[in-house]
Amino acid sequence: MCADTPEYKDTLNLPKTDFPMRAGLPKREPEWLARWEKIGIYDRLRDKAAGRKPFTLHDGPPYANGHLHIGHALNKTIKDMIVRSHQMMGHESRYVPGWDCHGLPIEWKIEEQYRAKGLDKDDVPVVDFRQECRKFAAEWVDIQRDEFKRLGITGNWADPYLTMDFHAERVIAEEFMKFLMTGTLYQGSKPVMWSPVEQTALAEAEVEYHDKESFTVWVKFKVADPADSPLAGAYVVIWTTTPWTMPSNKAVVYGDGISYGLYEVTGTPGECWVNVGDKYILADKLAEDVMTRARLETGMYTRVRDVTADELAGLSLTHPLAGAEGSMGEWDDLRDFRAAPFVTDTEGTGFVHCAPSHGMEEFELYRDAGMLEQVITYNVTEDGSFRADLPFFGGKHILREKPKKGDWEGDANAAVIAKLTEVGGLLARGKIKHSYPHSWRSKAPVIYRNTPQWFAAIDRAVGDGQDSYGETIRTRALTSIDELVKFTPQTGRNRLYSMIESRPDWVLSRQRAWGVPLTCFVKKGTLPTDPDFLLRDDAVNARIAEAFEAEGADCWYADGAKEQFLGNDYNAEDYEQVFDVLDVWFDSGSTHAFVLRDRADGTEDGIADVYMEGTDQHRGWFHSSLLQACGTIGRAPYRNVVTHGFTLDEKGNKMSKSLGNTIVPEEVIKQYGADILRLWVAQTDYSADQRIGPEILKGVADSYRRLRNTLRFMLGSLGDFTEEDRVDPAEMPELERWVLHRLSELDDQVRAGYASFDFQSVFQSVFTFATVELSAFYFDIRKDALYCDGDTLRRRAALTVLDALFHRLTTWLAPILVFTMEEVWLERFPGEQSSVHLVDFPDTPADWRDAALAAKWSGIRQVRRAVTAALEIQRREKVIGASLEAAPVVHVEDGDVLGALRSVDFDDICITSDIVLTGDPSPNEAFRLPEVPGVGVVFEKAIGEKCQRCWKILPDVGQHPHPGVCHRCNDALD
Repeated sequence: MCADTPEYKDTLNLPKTDFPMRAGLPKREPEWLARWEKIGIYDRLRDKAAGRKPFTLHDGPPYANGHLHIGHALNKTIKDMIVRSHQMMGHESRYVPGWDCHGLPIEWKIEEQYRAKGLDKDDVPVVDFRQECRKFAAEWVDIQRDEFKRLGITGNWADPYLTMDFHAERVIAEEFMKFLMTGTLYQGSKPVMWSPVEQTALAEAEVEYHDKESFTVWVKFKVADPADSPLAGAYVVIWTTTPWTMPSNKAVVYGDGISYGLYEVTGTPGECWVNVGDKYILADKLAEDVMTRARLETGMYTRVRDVTADELAGLSLTHPLAGAEGSMGEWDDLRDFRAAPFVTDTEGTGFVHCAPSHGMEEFELYRDAGMLEQVITYNVTEDGSFRADLPFFGGKHILREKPKKGDWEGDANAAVIAKLTEVGGLLARGKIKHSYPHSWRSKAPVIYRNTPQWFAAIDRAVGDGQDSYGETIRTRALTSIDELVKFTPQTGRNRLYSMIESRPDWVLSRQRAWGVPLTCFVKKGTLPTDPDFLLRDDAVNARIAEAFEAEGADCWYADGAKEQFLGNDYNAEDYEQVFDVLDVWFDSGSTHAFVLRDRADGTEDGIADVYMEGTDQHRGWFHSSLLQACGTIGRAPYRNVVTHGFTLDEKGNKMSKSLGNTIVPEEVIKQYGADILRLWVAQTDYSADQRIGPEILKGVADSYRRLRNTLRFMLGSLGDFTEEDRVDPAEMPELERWVLHRLSELDDQVRAGYASFDFQSVFQSVFTFATVELSAFYFDIRKDALYCDGDTLRRRAALTVLDALFHRLTTWLAPILVFTMEEVWLERFPGEQSSVHLVDFPDTPADWRDAALAAKWSGIRQVRRAVTAALEIQRREKVIGASLEAAPVVHVEDGDVLGALRSVDFDDICITSDIVLTGDPSPNEAFRLPEVPGVGVVFEKAIGEKCQRCWKILPDVGQHPHPGVCHRCNDALD
């Protein structure tokens, strides 16, 4: 520019905003949190939404015993997006956070603290111990509350629900007593998963499966009865991976449809546990494998004949330890031998040894046969050791108290194997690596152990008159799944249904101290089958409930509690007070009663709109809540079940501290800010397992920067927009009306996505629109008019559209990027009480939708692609530096498309100084884009001088009163 040419930069309408490109989220987010706290935003939302249709997401309570992990962050962020989006779609959207406070993990921590001080838990008064547990839980509730709030989670943090609150403990007890009063509760003795390390029964949800190396043995049972059977003296061989169960063996079973044969040993390789002449009954499909295990090669044994099911029926066997010196007759009784439906010939020997005290299938077999009294043993004590007076094995432990180099193996298996070897009871032995249940908390293996426990019968008629969905808990649950509940994803339905369909009765009792006790009394001298075994009295129940409300569940353990609760109507000496505590899944399963039903911010019908948790909760909270509610209110306590997957590292591996691949929310927030973590959640398909790691987070941060740039452009351009500038859509240029059409389409997509909890589709739709259709297309085109036009209709229309874009993008993204959208909103609408989170999604007028216009502009954009691709080649080859130096000739075969191009300012749309449109055939040298057929572009340079204000190259530059400018800029300067 010459020295005497005016400087026109200050005459442009350049964007003006203090909104920084660098977000600085880690530092600034706490400021917004403090601001929301100050203005009481959650309470203001409740006031604003008064009278609206309620929408309630019921929080599945996290456990109060440690810092948050990435799964917590994923879970709570999804919940927050659900709550916020439904609020902004016109609901009164409520969220009461809660915590699970009872149970083994906390009890285990306090025991560890006691052991460190040289104290024994059993020497401490139970109430003192429970108070320590309560204090521990309360401390972690406070810590986790702050960590959840730092993620930007909105909710009633001032008044959360805790399962250890006195009212909650009262309601949990009342819900249990409903099972008592309807006859659903019973005491039974059956094998349950038992943790010898923690000395308690475990629920399925408290168990996880890991590989374990186990001893495996092939054991010989001799056919003894009838003595004249042609099979007498032969051996039936069983295979087991739990040698420790052999002292509790009471039977062997076979399969009715399996082909069996009698095999005789004709030779031996030398050292082995078989003799020439030994005869073995084996499943034919497995015989070769069994003989190989016994070190016999082909030719060292022969198949003598078939053994039919009729021959097997009625045989009795001797235990390999029968008659052993020092056995004191423990195993001398003949073992039962019968067919069973669970025997297969896919592995083992075709026979299964039965210790019904340690296996559910065997237990059920002999229960149905009416023979439990003959086959149940009590050989294994609470700590996993054999009873002291058990011959040979008394005091031996199945597991160690603590693992040695990761190995929990005790001395019981080795002792049993050694004794079986000594008496000639083994055919072979070895080791196997297999998937085995472990305690989720202690990580120790568990066993099946027969113990007296309290159960909820799920196939017994409840008898409470709430039979709309069935008479039993199971039928009510299955009917609820089919008729009342919508699952996201739908696969969750099948998973939960199959679990409910096949599950056994619910084990309610745990042998622990920290929890809500089973508030019931048993009459001394009666059997569980007697009608008056359990005391059922409404007045007693009412006294218990009132005491729990006033003092909490600790009152159950106070001196004189039994006398107080039984009152004058019963002699306390006639009754035993039950001191087992409830399964913590009963606690959390009951939350619908003391949160949804009892709280002012609950629901009118006690039913939640949404339960949302991880996929493991199909056997956990979804499951227990369904069973519990079906036992007390006759139906599911939820209308929607939404499920997310697990979080893995970038390579798809499970996160583990030992592998060093964990991602800690606190560290992500320190580096990037919580909004980046929230954006990661929104970008993932949470219904499947998700991946996260440093490279993934970098990609998320890049997406965030691109989006932030779009928002910054809008803010800068809208700095001088006023209501006087607003233009009616009917008066707008087509390009602006096309943007409004796209907003109308997006409005439907966003609302549908949020309503179906599909945040990935919401964000992808909005992000693609913002970065591709706005930043790379509409903004790119309209920068010229926004910067250089005077007070033109075109500029005012663009500003009106930017205003519509601003209100929709900020509110649509507010449930996801809670901090950033607040920053954007306050940049434009400052004020002490202002907040984007107090605004609903704006209504979008129906007349913005224009399908014909959209179709027209789809063709225009296609031709534009060909033009910009042609110009990019010229730019790469340094022929031009910018597209404004070009004035291409565009050949278009389709007459309709050509007419559409001529009806708009296609040179502005292509950001060129001029453009020539023609229907003539494209010359050979024309550029063609394969995906845009019928269009050819011939490059030509723009003719004229460069306008010193707008930089277009036009013939009229320099011919106006203002020097060095074009006609448009001259008018703007005037």
